[in-house]
Order: sequence, then structure tokens, then C-alpha cells
Amino acid sequence: MSSPIFKASDAEPQTVQAPWGSLMWVASRDIGNVNDMTLGYVVIKQGVANPRHAHPNCEEVLYLLKGRLEHTLGDEKVVMGPGDTIAVPPGVFHNGINIGDEDAEMIVAYSEGAREFVLESEAAGS
Repeated sequence: MSSPIFKASDAEPQTVQAPWGSLMWVASRDIGNVNDMTLGYVVIKQGVANPRHAHPNCEEVLYLLKGRLEHTLGDEKVVMGPGDTIAVPPGVFHNGINIGDEDAEMIVAYSEGAREFVLESEAAGS
């Protein structure tokens, strides 16, 4: 059985706009082109951060294509430049803060076809 070819341009309905940037999902169980992973393209706007969050059910790998990010990972901070990669264990709260002079662009991959997403602010209130 062959998997369907899925063009990035077909992912427009899977694009999520946020005040901090955008996510474009190109592979996931919801999209229907893969069962056991999620793949996306993320933009974090210049001078902005995405909210601290965790994925309880999967690992996440970030590959920075463009820009500079200070990425928090639990209690640690890592400065990332183009070509840098980090892996985030399941359940670890993290976020990216764009410290560069342009929008940051990255590829994200998750080890689950339907990744869970929990905001740190919501987890602290429960």
C-alpha cells in the first residue's frame, strides 16, 4: 500500500495563525497522510515568543532554518541559530523566544500522529 503524496500547498486548511506567528501542519493523523508522527513548519515573529507548553504524549524535535531563538527547555535556556536542532522530551515545558532581527522559521516533528498540547499556565492552575 502506498501513502498519498501531500503537497505543502494542500496544507492551507491546516495552517494555524497566532499572535506570535504560525504553524502549518503537513503530516499528521488528522491530515490523514501518516499515523505515528506529526510534521510541521513554524514561524515565530521577530521579537515575540510562543507560549510555554508541553506535549505529554510525545517527543518533539525542532530544526531551526532561519533566525535566532532563545529556547527555554524546563529550567534551561539554549540560544539557537540556523541549522541547530534540539529534542524536547515528553512533558517538558518549553517555548521559543525570537531574539533575532527577522522572523524565525523551523521544522518541527513529533513522535506521535496526534500530539497532545498543554499550556504551562493551564497546567499550573489544575
